[in-house]
Amino acid sequence: MIIRTPHPDPVGPADPGTTASLAARLEAAAQGRLGRSLAIRHVNTGSCNGCELELRALSNVLYDLERFGLRFVASPRHADVLMVTGPVTRNMREGLERTWRATPDPKWVVAVGDCAAGCGVFAGSPACIGAVASVVPVDLVIRGCPPTPTQLLQGLLALLSAR
Repeated sequence: MIIRTPHPDPVGPADPGTTASLAARLEAAAQGRLGRSLAIRHVNTGSCNGCELELRALSNVLYDLERFGLRFVASPRHADVLMVTGPVTRNMREGLERTWRATPDPKWVVAVGDCAAGCGVFAGSPACIGAVASVVPVDLVIRGCPPTPTQLLQGLLALLSAR
């Protein structure tokens, strides 16, 4: 039983200029670090789908990551980054571990949202094993309930810019 209710962070309108600049810097960082575009694989390990909505917003007409070469891929074998949402449930532990093993090196894991970082509102649930970091190594945590698309872009840029 969930005792606490989620309190989504208020979000203002996205500035198209800032978004385009951020996405262009992200593509340049991917080219510099990998020599090619960044491929992202999303893994839902038991979330409420709030973070998924924000991840999918990255593909809409406002953010349109495809124009910068960033893309979501269907197979972990083609991915550079695993963006994991939700706390890890008992049913999804093996799926997350297999996905992580199938992703070629170099690979990064990003825990997206408060639930992936520390179970959020699902803390204490018998269905949850714990945060993503308790199952696979996490390189970056992007907090928020849910994080905005701009925060997601900033997180990816920080990940690629880190040495």
